Amino acid sequence: MSTDTVLAEIKNLRTYFYLAEGVVRAVDGVDLVIKSGRTLGVVGESGCGKSITALSLMQLVPSPGRIEGGEITYYRTIHKTASSTTADAINITRLKPDSREMRSIRGNQISMVFQEPMAAMLPVRTVGAQIMEAIMLHQQVSKEEARKRAIEILSRVKLPNADRIVDTYPFQLSGGMRQRAVIAMALSCNPNLLIADEPTTALDVTTEAQILDLMRELQREFDMAIMYITHNLGVIAEMADEVAVMYMGKVVEQTDVTSIFRKPLHPYTQALLRSIPQLDDVMARAAGQKKRLETIKGMVPDPYSVLKGCSFHPRCPQYIEGVCNQITPEVIEVDPNHIVRCHLYASHAAQAQTNKDATP
Repeated sequence: MSTDTVLAEIKNLRTYFYLAEGVVRAVDGVDLVIKSGRTLGVVGESGCGKSITALSLMQLVPSPGRIEGGEITYYRTIHKTASSTTADAINITRLKPDSREMRSIRGNQISMVFQEPMAAMLPVRTVGAQIMEAIMLHQQVSKEEARKRAIEILSRVKLPNADRIVDTYPFQLSGGMRQRAVIAMALSCNPNLLIADEPTTALDVTTEAQILDLMRELQREFDMAIMYITHNLGVIAEMADEVAVMYMGKVVEQTDVTSIFRKPLHPYTQALLRSIPQLDDVMARAAGQKKRLETIKGMVPDPYSVLKGCSFHPRCPQYIEGVCNQITPEVIEVDPNHIVRCHLYASHAAQAQTNKDATP
């Protein structure tokens, strides 16, 4: 499938949680495009709406949350040749979570690797039984064939002695092996889109590197798209083709991975990059020199509050009084395929509009 083919498109997605304390606007107008064969990295601080965006795409938003508006369109492949691909557009937001059509998509064509492998697998059922269940549900094969495929996929994620591991329980495996088993379960039906939600958070750096290499290898093998959710910009630099930066339920900047590191536009993106420890900082500390790491000043606002203007303005070093705290910024395309939601680039948008109006 062409890497220019749009596989899933999210438009103005709003997912809210109605709690006794108030309404949490976890996702508040998100626009994303996921392309076939490419990796979209979604980055931001904890609580910015990354995981809820992914759960909305899977129709797995837990109660008392619900999708309040927007559209999630999934382009399901119905016919594929060497020269063209025909897709059927499905509006996921109109499907009920427990509907037959949604269940045929979830875990089959769109799959997810959850953040905590022990929570993703039942401790009282063997690894093989859980993988076989997904295969038998979607592929309509016999139990013997499902077991054979389970062993095969466990081998593909480079688990040694897969014919033995298929009969073990999750708690009998190490953290890295459990994560590989969760990836195997997610890939058991050859999905078109894999959502990876912090899949290496609890792993040591050596195992993390192995998991990242494995995911890239499997992406090429299965020709699938990946939506990679993380707060680790180092992982984003290694894994992603495109990057969306989220803050308080909104995408504040989106572009290709090279531009996000070489030319970050939004003050929040710039602050995230400054917070990454640099080699000079490490060398200074090793030499006994005291040098504080960069941090983003202030705190994430109360999730129950609705701030006027830009949600980042209380923490922004480039805050404009009377503008940033009063007017909600619009999405501006500063460069081709590089958008930002910030008042600092309003003059750029005005100039672009003037040029457009002047074009005959």
